[in-house]
Amino acid sequence: MIRLRKIFVILIAFGFIYLLIVAAFMFSGARAKPNGNADTMLILGARVNGEPAEPSSVLKERLDTAVVYLNENPTLKVVVSGGQGEDESASEASVMEEYLVNQGIARSRVNVEDKSTRTEENLKYSKGKFNLGKTVIVTSDYHMYRALMLAKRQGVDASGLSAKSQSAGKYKKMMRETLSITYAWVFDR
Repeated sequence: MIRLRKIFVILIAFGFIYLLIVAAFMFSGARAKPNGNADTMLILGARVNGEPAEPSSVLKERLDTAVVYLNENPTLKVVVSGGQGEDESASEASVMEEYLVNQGIARSRVNVEDKSTRTEENLKYSKGKFNLGKTVIVTSDYHMYRALMLAKRQGVDASGLSAKSQSAGKYKKMMRETLSITYAWVFDR
């Protein structure tokens, strides 16, 4: 019984240390800064809600961050990337495009990739469909580390612009991201 308890305590300690390590990587990604001479901005999708579809709070944070940067860099083209989930009434990319246009971004600047269902696909499909060049990735702060890691693996010359996450459930999303980072370290090659 005592031996089993020691093993349990050791496993808990290792689990806690692992969570701290992943959190350190997550926070390092959140501090990413965009390169000033980028050709393209790539905004990664997130859930859309309702019918007609509207951006979730997470997606709105990403889009609002992107709008400020796009207004400061009027020659930068933008790619919105995200498919349509089974429980979504429109593709994330189409909702993102409309949001940007409604915020004053010219439709001619916006390119749409609407087939991807996960981060690795956002990058792969966007790279395959468009000439990205030097790219600024816009995503949530807790998601930036993994996005930049996967971009590097895809051969995308990327820097990051983190959207500060203030939405409800941030910590739940961070725990989910911990699992996603673990998956990416092992399987997303």
